[in-house]
Amino acid sequence: MLKKNKNLVFILASLVVFIILAFVYANPVLSGKQLFQHDIVQYRGGAKELLDYRADTGKETYWSDSMFGGMPTYQMGSQFKGDVIKKIDSWLNFLPRPVNYLFLLFAGFFFLGMVAVRNWKYALLGATFFGLSTYFYIIIAAGHNGKVNTIEYFAPLLAGILLVYIRRQYIWGFIVTTLFMGLQIAANHPQMTYYLFLALGFLFLSELIRAIQKKTPMKHFLISSGIIAAAGLIGVGMNSQRIMANSEYIKETVRGKQILTNESNTSGKSGMDKESMLMWSYGQLETLNLFIPRLMGGGTQEPEGKEMMNHVQELVQENVSTQAEMDRISKGFSGMTYWGEQPGTSGPAYQGAIVCFLAVLGFFFANRKYRYWILGVSVLTILLAWGSNFMPLSDFFIDYVPFYNKFRAPSSILVVVELLFPLIAMIGLYKFFTDEKLTQEYKQKILLYVSGATLGLLLILLFFGKSLLGFHTANEKMYFPPFLLDYLVEERYKLFRTDAIKAFFYVAIAAAALFMVLKNKLSQNVALIIIGAVSLFDLWTVNKRYLNDENYVDKIFAENPFQTETSELLQEKVQGNPNLEPLLAHVNVNKTLETIAEKDQTHYRIFNNILGTFSETNTSYFKSSIGGYHAVKLRRYDDVINEYFQVMDSVKVPNVLNLLNAKYWVVGGPDQPQALPNPKANGNAWLVSDIKFVNTPNEEIKSIGIIDSKKTAVVAASDRKYFDGKPVQADPAAFINLTKYQPNELEFKSQSKTPQLAVFSEIYYPHGWKVFVDEKEVPYIKADYLLRAVYLPAGAHNIRMIFEPEVIEKGKWISLLCFGLFILLSAGGIFWMKKNKDRKITVEEKI
Repeated sequence: MLKKNKNLVFILASLVVFIILAFVYANPVLSGKQLFQHDIVQYRGGAKELLDYRADTGKETYWSDSMFGGMPTYQMGSQFKGDVIKKIDSWLNFLPRPVNYLFLLFAGFFFLGMVAVRNWKYALLGATFFGLSTYFYIIIAAGHNGKVNTIEYFAPLLAGILLVYIRRQYIWGFIVTTLFMGLQIAANHPQMTYYLFLALGFLFLSELIRAIQKKTPMKHFLISSGIIAAAGLIGVGMNSQRIMANSEYIKETVRGKQILTNESNTSGKSGMDKESMLMWSYGQLETLNLFIPRLMGGGTQEPEGKEMMNHVQELVQENVSTQAEMDRISKGFSGMTYWGEQPGTSGPAYQGAIVCFLAVLGFFFANRKYRYWILGVSVLTILLAWGSNFMPLSDFFIDYVPFYNKFRAPSSILVVVELLFPLIAMIGLYKFFTDEKLTQEYKQKILLYVSGATLGLLLILLFFGKSLLGFHTANEKMYFPPFLLDYLVEERYKLFRTDAIKAFFYVAIAAAALFMVLKNKLSQNVALIIIGAVSLFDLWTVNKRYLNDENYVDKIFAENPFQTETSELLQEKVQGNPNLEPLLAHVNVNKTLETIAEKDQTHYRIFNNILGTFSETNTSYFKSSIGGYHAVKLRRYDDVINEYFQVMDSVKVPNVLNLLNAKYWVVGGPDQPQALPNPKANGNAWLVSDIKFVNTPNEEIKSIGIIDSKKTAVVAASDRKYFDGKPVQADPAAFINLTKYQPNELEFKSQSKTPQLAVFSEIYYPHGWKVFVDEKEVPYIKADYLLRAVYLPAGAHNIRMIFEPEVIEKGKWISLLCFGLFILLSAGGIFWMKKNKDRKITVEEKI
């Protein structure tokens, strides 16, 4: 009992340590500052209509017109009634951002460590290995909150599964697995969850093989697999609303089936095109930046980049005399401090020199029940991260592995390595110190070979790095003159050399500590402290390159990033902070948008041609936008963007903007923006009597740029039967007007002496929208490739459109049922355990 209480004290103390570490790292939050994240700024703009509707009505809208002409809000922060598991997630994330993320990354892995090795010292050390992985800090800085929220539940979910398979704690394992499966799904980043499931598949295969080899009873394997399957299903079921809505939505997005047929797409084929999927592929040598952070320069925007750019400009001015040579040089430019094969990157997936070194040792020292499946997963995910640089494997997964083609940026699959390297490193270190089956000779031999190979590799890279790594891109070598290329190679080599030397010393210190323990010249506890301190210093200092005090700003900027006025005080606060400088640079544009919205409060859209129409949400913050910023756009809208807005045709683009009711265009420059009214905009709805039937989606999308859309509607031939018994005829005096607008409910009044087709400047989405004419529900069709249309008989009519997705209500009851089942089974299991324990105590007392 005393030992158990003492252990509990150390566990609680470890949790306190994690809170302290998180607050020390994110110390600006103590002074009231908030994290400024690019993607969260974009989210605030895109979700403004959703948030305003929630604040004004106390209800939820699952459709918003704020971005891309209108889209479901399932991936924009919508909330679901009966979503109990999400409330638990919010309770666990009770600390201020990003302290909450850091604490849960540490604490979650600590729990995994306690399950794997049942020793708080090693669990604490492993938690710092995992919780300080550089990639997590990069995505926190960028604002990928859903991603890091998902990753923080990786370790405890794996812990629950290990409780069942390895520890045979069936009831506790079921409870933990179900809870964290639910939380994992609730965090709502399917890509990260998918990658974790690939890893768990290897664990399942490993346990199956062990059962076949009779290293574990087949009965135990079958019972364990059944428990985990049940836990997984209930955990998924607790998220039924979210999953059902997203699965319905995803089919209509860029992750669903292709509609058009062209050079890169085949109609009916599911998923993104390979070029988009594999754009962010890790270079094969770049994988070594798990071990050396600046092997390929780190990130595109490293602190040293500004100084390098200044010197490059000086060199160019001194040595370049012709415009032709200047043009040639400009073709080679990409980034100063990154020369890898990705288009750009915010930083490396650095795991830590000591962690990688210990992970390699772990593959020799850890239990076989861990080492083989972890090795297999690690190798697979590294190869998949290469993406376009290892096409045989990528092609296989894209073509044959379910759902793999739904996700882009294969480099992000390295999150699996970032979970498993700390795990195998921790287990291997524990076994190195405690496993009596490992002889001193074996330990010394493996330690000598691994440390010698690791340090030798570092020396080779240091002495022969310029020839092995190059320190330049293919474009730079092609277009840069020698004076410029030589300068960049030398400066980049210096960045690499500094980090490589550090890695050499960090590994040498860790190896020396282990050797000294073997020679009885150092105690185990001191060695752990040395390894932990050096690793923490290493990862902490690298992470501060990407998430530091500059990422924190005054509350006014974090909560109101779309400033419309400037002042000396604001300029003083912004000065020198690269994260904030764009905010004030957009003040004039924001003021223009605000003025438009205040003067004209009717419903329409704005085409902002200044800030990058399809990569900004400033417009959405003030009014509905033609553009926006979101990774999961509706497929039809994305097709229109690619067809018309990649090349700005002066006739076709205005025609498309008229269709989308772009009543105002914002043009000019950031300093002097101009708001141009567009009198030719079609309005919210219009009546047509000329129907142009086309046979293919390609004909349909090409037609909308050239027809007179106020008179003619383009309709797919497959919808011809919709007009059976429904003639249309022109009436010059006919009209249709919007009388009520809410994002999920619109009302119109129409008047016509003849039957007509009403075309609405509302994006077609086949799920959830209901159309009522004079309070009678009627079917609607798609017109002009991406809009809704409804047949209206002659006369005066009231038309109402409401968005009521059936999956939301169905999903709510399934979610509540699954959560209730989880509580019932958990309570029953705990009661059964207690009853058995009491029975055992009674029997022992009688004996």
